[in-house]
Amino acid sequence: MEALNLVQLETFVAVAEAGSFSAAARTLGRAQSAVSYQIQGLEAQAGVELFDRTAYRPVLSEAGRALLARARRILEDVEGFRYEARGMAGGLEPELSLVIEAMFPMNRLLGALTDFQAAFPTVRTRVRVETLGAAAEVLLDDGADLGLIITFADRQEELDTMELTEVELVAVAAPAHPLAREAAPLTEDQMREHLQLVLSDRSSLTRGQDRGVIGLRTWRLADLGAKHAMLLAGLGWGSMPRHMVLDDLAEGRLVELKPVRWGGMTAMPRLPVALARRKTHTLGPAGRWLQARLLEDCPGQTVSGKVSLASSASGG
Repeated sequence: MEALNLVQLETFVAVAEAGSFSAAARTLGRAQSAVSYQIQGLEAQAGVELFDRTAYRPVLSEAGRALLARARRILEDVEGFRYEARGMAGGLEPELSLVIEAMFPMNRLLGALTDFQAAFPTVRTRVRVETLGAAAEVLLDDGADLGLIITFADRQEELDTMELTEVELVAVAAPAHPLAREAAPLTEDQMREHLQLVLSDRSSLTRGQDRGVIGLRTWRLADLGAKHAMLLAGLGWGSMPRHMVLDDLAEGRLVELKPVRWGGMTAMPRLPVALARRKTHTLGPAGRWLQARLLEDCPGQTVSGKVSLASSASGG
């Protein structure tokens, strides 16, 4: 007995959608007898009747209705396999990995990823979100294809970077926090007396870089979301990307603190975020497309080596 095959499944779906064997034969460009033969073969393999033939036109049986959806899925999977194989034969990479700095404005990224998914539906995409030097470490050591990173880590010379944007930091505290009730501007002496929540780095690439930390007492947090929650709860004060706390500031859940100086600087730092890849890594068609799409609205100049920053690995 012949094994179940794709022609049988295609014929089954065609008959179900056309409503008759003759109409399916015209759709498929085959003789009606050939359509009947394929359906009979499929029924023999399945061990059930797929159509009730007692009426003038064949009607799906209960088993046929149950199996139709699965047949369609099998045909879709096979077509997806063919599509992906054709892409790979043409040089399209099967997978693309992206690491994103947690402070990067996600609204700048979502449109590009949506367009990427539409343009390359067969490319499996892995996205990781990391903070500070950990994002660069994933790019350098874990084999990510592209990264959106803050460019101050060691081993920067191994990367090609194209600056995309700057992340503005703002010092904040909950309204009930003592610093929120002090008159601005605040001196470093005033601020260092209170617990500072500091975004810490899980990587070794920015070890020892600790600017912007002025509190005599600090809590080190590796998660930006946890830091945000603790700031809202009034556990301490600290810096956050301005775009992440705009609603909190507007609705009074957080208060902006205005220091006279910040770690020796007269203004809050801005962190340049760059699109980066390893110099030794060649992007495939999908990677090149995504790189170009991310640069579309903010083209930058490729920089090799370190980029001067007014900040550090531990973000106060």
